[in-house]
Amino acid sequence: MSVDFNNTEIAFHLKSDSDLERAYFLFKMISIEPLVRIGTAATNFALKAHLPVEGLIRSTVFDHFCGGVNEEDCVPTIDKMYASKVYSVLDYSVEGKGEEHKFDSALETILKLIEFSKDKAALPIAVFKPSAFGRFDLYQKVSERKKLSSDENAEWDRIKTRFEKVCSLGKLNNVKILIDAEESWIQDAVDDLILELMQTHNSDDLIVYSTLQTYRWDRLDYLKKIHAKAKTHNFKLGFKVVRGAYMEKERQRAKDLGYKSPICETKALTDALFDATVTYIFSNLKSIHVFIGTHNEESTHLAIKLMEASNISNSDSRVWFGQLYGMSDHISFNLANQGYNVAKYLPFGPVKDVMPYLIRRAEENTSVAGQTSRELALIKKEKRRRNV
Repeated sequence: MSVDFNNTEIAFHLKSDSDLERAYFLFKMISIEPLVRIGTAATNFALKAHLPVEGLIRSTVFDHFCGGVNEEDCVPTIDKMYASKVYSVLDYSVEGKGEEHKFDSALETILKLIEFSKDKAALPIAVFKPSAFGRFDLYQKVSERKKLSSDENAEWDRIKTRFEKVCSLGKLNNVKILIDAEESWIQDAVDDLILELMQTHNSDDLIVYSTLQTYRWDRLDYLKKIHAKAKTHNFKLGFKVVRGAYMEKERQRAKDLGYKSPICETKALTDALFDATVTYIFSNLKSIHVFIGTHNEESTHLAIKLMEASNISNSDSRVWFGQLYGMSDHISFNLANQGYNVAKYLPFGPVKDVMPYLIRRAEENTSVAGQTSRELALIKKEKRRRNV
């Protein structure tokens, strides 16, 4: 039976009237592109000038899109969502710095989060970004198969050790590890490293998940290639499937350097590739588990239909759906209400440090056709329902 994503009573049941008004105000502002540009510039200036604006940011955009300033601060939100059958993925959303001690600090943060999550049923998944654990230029050099110096080899070994420590601790504590994707010109190094970790840790339970950005036209072919390897070597694959996050940067670099863009030419082709990737995974669910990261209702309905067609139960542990906190509650909570496995990415960190993440959220909502207008329409519908 299909899930009704228009049920706003379920979608917004955790939001008070004032929460709903704040959400309406934020998405209304985000829908106006010039305001986003002006607001971004003004906020960056105010923070750099140490003006007293953190309280205002905290009570508006931060509290809507983030769980808190640290993991303990997130607990009320985690518990509230879990009571409604929605899990959380704590996402430390502070931008990384390219220094060794910063990479070690990021590792300690992720290890701490796994320890924090291990005894909490509401937190079955941890996540990290590869560039938080190592230098971007080194990932690029490894991806390009260039010879490394002795110092670079030692540096690369430290990166591999950081990955291994996270995955080993995840396995020890039965916490799934989702590893985010990066830009295409460093992704090959990331893919190769994660594949080794899958082979090590995914023989019995499935712990390690990579990420497929399906706005890249080569990702389904890549999936089929490594699936063949996994079958040969008897280990399982885990993938978060998303559309992608670096489209403008990818296209511009390809243009500047004169190579074929790795990005699908149209949104329709990206949508088709996303759906084809999810379909392939559902045809091979015995050996590939999936975390479907999408705010797209059509793709979510497709996954539901594929599950029904194969008699896969709503709560099958091999299938997860995920959305960002503060967005697409009509998908998350209506799915969870029907017994599907749903997790919200819950960003956290100091207000000032999380601002780059919040700015991206605003810019992406402005640029994605229909996303903000859909949010606004649903909020208005719920406001009318409550006022009847």
